[in-house]
Amino acid sequence: MSDLMEPEDDRIINEPLSEALSKRYLAYALSTITSRALPDVRDGLKPVQRRILYGMRELKLNPEGGYRKCAKVVGEVMGNYHPHGDTSIYDTMVRLAQDFSVRYPLVDGQGNFGNIDGDSAAAMRYTESRMTEAASLLLQGLDEDAVDFKPTYDENDSEPAVLPAAFPNLLANGATGIAVGMATSIPPHNVAEVIDAAILLIERASTTTEELLEVMPGPDFPTGGLIVESKESILNSYETGRGSFRMRAKWEVEDLGRGQWQVIVTEIPYHVQKSKLIERLAELIDNKRAPLLADVRDESAEDIRVVLEPRSRAIEPEVLMESLYRLSELENRFSLNMNVLHKGAPQVMGLKPVLKAYLDHRREVVNRRAQFRLDKIEKRLHLLDGYLIAFLNIDEVIRIIREEDHPKQEMIDRFGITDIQAEAILNLRLRALRKLEEIAIRKERESLSEERSVIIAMLGSERRQWTKVKKELRTAREAFDPDTDLGRRRAVFGDAPEIDLDAALEASQPKEPITIVLSSMGWIRGMKGHGLDMASTKFKDGDSYFLHEEVLTTDKLILMASDGRSFTLACDKLPGGRGHGEPIRISIDLEDSVDIVTMFKLVGTRKRIVASSAGYGFIVAEVELESNRKAGKSAVNIPDGAVLSICSIARGDHVAVIGTNKKLLIYPLVELPEMGRGKGVKLQNYKGKDKLADAMVFDSEDGLIVMTGDRHRAFPEWRDWLGKRAQAGRNAPRGFPRSGKFSG
Repeated sequence: MSDLMEPEDDRIINEPLSEALSKRYLAYALSTITSRALPDVRDGLKPVQRRILYGMRELKLNPEGGYRKCAKVVGEVMGNYHPHGDTSIYDTMVRLAQDFSVRYPLVDGQGNFGNIDGDSAAAMRYTESRMTEAASLLLQGLDEDAVDFKPTYDENDSEPAVLPAAFPNLLANGATGIAVGMATSIPPHNVAEVIDAAILLIERASTTTEELLEVMPGPDFPTGGLIVESKESILNSYETGRGSFRMRAKWEVEDLGRGQWQVIVTEIPYHVQKSKLIERLAELIDNKRAPLLADVRDESAEDIRVVLEPRSRAIEPEVLMESLYRLSELENRFSLNMNVLHKGAPQVMGLKPVLKAYLDHRREVVNRRAQFRLDKIEKRLHLLDGYLIAFLNIDEVIRIIREEDHPKQEMIDRFGITDIQAEAILNLRLRALRKLEEIAIRKERESLSEERSVIIAMLGSERRQWTKVKKELRTAREAFDPDTDLGRRRAVFGDAPEIDLDAALEASQPKEPITIVLSSMGWIRGMKGHGLDMASTKFKDGDSYFLHEEVLTTDKLILMASDGRSFTLACDKLPGGRGHGEPIRISIDLEDSVDIVTMFKLVGTRKRIVASSAGYGFIVAEVELESNRKAGKSAVNIPDGAVLSICSIARGDHVAVIGTNKKLLIYPLVELPEMGRGKGVKLQNYKGKDKLADAMVFDSEDGLIVMTGDRHRAFPEWRDWLGKRAQAGRNAPRGFPRSGKFSG
């Protein structure tokens, strides 16, 4: 037994692990790229798709024939051509049969092949299929040596390396696939338009991509929809082979009478499942993220009919749809990445090179089919010449057959014919020796000679070859006539309307006055109305009033934290005034060691002075403080040991700064920089433990006015404290508030 075993040393390969892994992973990657994920630029098919069509052809599942169980087809393909499991084969077969997945189905399915809602197909034992006319066009000429064949995986049979493809299937049906380190994404197009572009390229090789797009403007998705991509972007995508197309659902307004209306969505973007789209819209309504939408219903039968009810009839339909385009899959993008196999290697190609590669393939197919036909004609003419010799010497032929022991060799020697001709004469039936048969043979010979001359002329002329290619493309185009339901363009091109959606949404939302109240323990609420008496407002035991701000429900609230972060809250999302509200830390990520310093309504045109207790600050526009993150936005960089102490409105032309040492300094506002974020510059110079107490911006025409208790007090001699930024300043004037601040 041991003598029959292979020596141990011969089965062990000494090789570094990294090198062994790279070799094997590279082999796997190449196999995935070339044998699974990427389509061939010539017929637009991946190997599994090509094998399914070839397997169906071998089973004679022609368009005019009957249906066969899909399980039979899957078994045939898996057993003979594609040893990768039945699931991948059947899933591919199902997709080729779905008219919402491929623009021109290649499989004619009978039974449940899934739907646009995302429901899966029935098991293969329940469904039946046959080829479509489009599939027949892809296979046309396969028996005429149009393409090369290669051995199957078990080398017991052969399969086509590529299909003849009478129409440009790569662009017609598109392709998607993910390989190792690369992917492909090609949208479907209208065949008639693609053929027109190909013919234009045949007629003038110098045709530009821009000129091609005049007859083939862009994708044509099976689910229709509206393409709102600009012409410049589309041109760049097809030039480079990379880009994307923005698609929108098509809709119309249905009048319900008495000023009531609803939107009916009739077409949805490609690769969007209707059920998931409706779930998303319902979720937006539940989460109050679609304030203009009241309800969504699916009333679809064979055609898509999704009903969208507006919250108010005063809303413009365009505004409603623009808001939903932003939030849902009613608008999405389909990426273009024309990464295909060209001459056996992956390559990203533009529109013109793709068409050129397809046309070169068609020219080769035309030439090979012509050569195949020429060889057949030559063989037939050879036989016909032998038949004519027999007819001219019919008596001698009969004598040789009756009297000679070796009639075949005798005829070869006697008439100078070939072995094939002699064999054919010997196989002639007696009825074929009539005069009429001689006439028929002469007519056939004359006809075949003319056809032979035409083929030889075509094979010797490149111009005639391209004419033949063009003629066959025009014939294929008739099967996809744009006037038929299959051939008509489904997706249309348009422009997205110019709508200031934010302004429209704001205008459409009800504006109710509310007062935002924040307690000292960090509880926040929105109480209806303005001018409320804060003294009578109730708080939790141990809690008390801290801040309030009068706003509208459409406003945004900015909160500034002691660590320099800014937070933004939508006023209509805050808890109501009943009860004590809710902790602010539920709405924002605020640590227990960090406090809210101030809160205010966001005003887009307003600016503020912000400063830390360390005496550093700057001017910031309020819009720079807006944040969409729960964690807030770091607006002011606070030095160690300091906190944000100032965030007041900057309205005027001078800055007044006072420290805890009661020294006042005034200087022009232009000495403070305006920044989006940062630490700022030194406002006033301090010594020891002194720090910033307060800062304000005032108008020199009004003068310096401070609050002392409930009264305003003016300091007309404020110019005596004028200086330069970062100086120490002078002692505050007599009568300045004892709190050492400009209000207090």
